[in-house]
Amino acid sequence: MTHPLTLWFDPPVGEIVLARPERRNALNVEMWEAIPALVDAANSDARVKVILLHGGGGGVFAAGADISEFGVVYGTEDAARRSGRIIAAALNALEESAKPVIAAIEGPCVGGGVSLAAACDLRVAHAGATFGVTPAKLGLVYPPGDMRRLLQLIGPGASKDLLLTGRLIPAAEAKAMGLVDRLTDEPVLEAARALAMEIAGVSQWSARAIKQMIRGLQTGWREDGPEAEALFLEGFANPDFSEGVSAFLEKRRADWKVS
Repeated sequence: MTHPLTLWFDPPVGEIVLARPERRNALNVEMWEAIPALVDAANSDARVKVILLHGGGGGVFAAGADISEFGVVYGTEDAARRSGRIIAAALNALEESAKPVIAAIEGPCVGGGVSLAAACDLRVAHAGATFGVTPAKLGLVYPPGDMRRLLQLIGPGASKDLLLTGRLIPAAEAKAMGLVDRLTDEPVLEAARALAMEIAGVSQWSARAIKQMIRGLQTGWREDGPEAEALFLEGFANPDFSEGVSAFLEKRRADWKVS
């Protein structure tokens, strides 16, 4: 039986694929539980520069959590706590990935699908995609980590709008509020893979340091603090810096040293 979540390599991209089309990629605990190991595998492979998360090109990103298993996975307080921690670990793995992660979104991206997308660094959506954050329609509250990421992306006003109404919005509105970074009328996987290749073409030391700096500043680093200064100064000592300067002066493509 095919696992509903797979990882395949097309260097310099590693693609994590939601593969449960018969349930519109509804996310069950088995899928959430698999994500950290797949992110780790992509980060551990030197061929991979960028991670792409998508729904397999079947017209759906993720229609939300698998409600059919709620009676079991949320049936008791202990079960709900365990399931919540599994899901939080999956989303943290995506958010904390050393390598950039892009979500390629088509069709419905609802509930847990938005949680997945928000944990990625960038979100590329097809113009026909739809978005919704719907815990209020189930008598629930959005988990704290998911809430934090949503607030960072779209702010409190837009977050309350989506959460308090549970309404579905088109991709253009999601782009206007900051939930989506890029919109395309072309096949979304083509657009997302093109973006991944752009990122793979820059210094990978820089790409990972940029992620680290942004995350640090979002989670408490001061701009004049020791962590931020140390990371900034490390840039001048890493081998990609001298190669980047030489390539610029010699008007040639850089041969980056950090894989």
